[in-house]
Amino acid sequence: MRKSRLTAGVVAGLVVASTAACSSGGGGGSSEGLTFMFRGGEDEKAAYQEAIDRFTEETGVEVEVIVTDADQYATKLQAAIAGNNVPDVFYIEQANLQSYVTSGILMDITDQVAEQGVDLDNLWEYGVDSYRYDGTLQGTPDGRLYGLPKDVGPFAMGYNKTMLEEAGIPLPDPDQPLTWDEWLEILKALTKDTDGDGEVDQWGTGLNVQWNLQSFVWSNGGDWTNEDRTQVTVDTPEFAEALQFFTDLTTEHKVTPNPEQAQTLDTYQRFMAGEIGFFPVGPWDMSVYNELDFEYDLMPWPVGKTGETAAWIGSLGIGVSTTTDMPEEAVKLVTYLSADPTAQETLVNANIQVPNLIDVAEEWAQAPDAEPANRQEFLDIIQDYGRPMPAAMTYGAAWYDELWTNIQPVVDGQKPAAEYLAEVQPRMQQLLDESNAQAEQAAAANAGANG
Repeated sequence: MRKSRLTAGVVAGLVVASTAACSSGGGGGSSEGLTFMFRGGEDEKAAYQEAIDRFTEETGVEVEVIVTDADQYATKLQAAIAGNNVPDVFYIEQANLQSYVTSGILMDITDQVAEQGVDLDNLWEYGVDSYRYDGTLQGTPDGRLYGLPKDVGPFAMGYNKTMLEEAGIPLPDPDQPLTWDEWLEILKALTKDTDGDGEVDQWGTGLNVQWNLQSFVWSNGGDWTNEDRTQVTVDTPEFAEALQFFTDLTTEHKVTPNPEQAQTLDTYQRFMAGEIGFFPVGPWDMSVYNELDFEYDLMPWPVGKTGETAAWIGSLGIGVSTTTDMPEEAVKLVTYLSADPTAQETLVNANIQVPNLIDVAEEWAQAPDAEPANRQEFLDIIQDYGRPMPAAMTYGAAWYDELWTNIQPVVDGQKPAAEYLAEVQPRMQQLLDESNAQAEQAAAANAGANG
């Protein structure tokens, strides 16, 4: 998955600019219409333009669309904030919410959403709560609302159904997860030289440690922090065991492409080429994967010693700038894109997301022509066992990113997982402490400015 993120340091550097914007009243819109800034690929751009055109037809409110590729979004939004030209409505990432709130960039839309009669009970609780903030913790049901979910993004384990059937391997149970050992045996059976040239050209899996380690850690009883997000907990036996199993898939069991093979063609491309058996799938992949030359489906992530599957779930939000000249219309656009049934139908039909509306999602998952067939797995993650990414609810991600900075020797089998985690935990803890201190300082500064 390709993501971009404004770090806490970047956002903190924009506090002065955003405060000036608030005092000047200079929003990105005008008396003639709104500006809406988002990111996405061609499928998403087309779907959103269609939905926004319908919004304009229904409300008479013109919307200027500012769309970027994913890797340009953070930079362009940063420039807009620093230049006192914040869009009226824009995408917000979970990890930036606290910074935007305490910096005075995001408008509190709690009352306006209630006045518009939006049925929040029919939106995924995880998605709504991701944009709640009570001044101390994000994601609490009692927090004020600073956005609505553009989507929720459950990250499921996918598999090449055609490959397994041709190998005579029973298809995974959609409800009963495989253990690590059971899964490993299947991976070994799938890893082979299919053309007899002496080189492996089909592998069991091919995972990225930064985006795929989470499920292994959580299902093994480990985690990144304690419950109140004040203590880094990566230096535990459960975490080390999960990271070691993950790296052994490549270094010991050789059921994934090695670094040289992955460099020639990355594992995302190899999965689409039919060379990899198991690979993660998000809703954003469906528009591409549904056109592949083989059939794929979804399953629960394999489980460690807890016996309980785990997966991460992301979300993008849509928020309103405090500097908008059209706050009522801006909130209407947010609620339309997030919760209007017709708008949701447009976005869902583009195969880029799970429906935000629960009743619509349940029908969508059970559709007889569903692709993939087990769409229910996405809903199970959202409802039952999905967790936010470790840095999604903290003030910035520097502490979390530190884990990945020097992890390559572990991935390459040159350093034991437990040794590395013991080394990196103090550095992560220091960064988390600094992050929490910055959050307190920013909240105090914002309270003083508004007092």
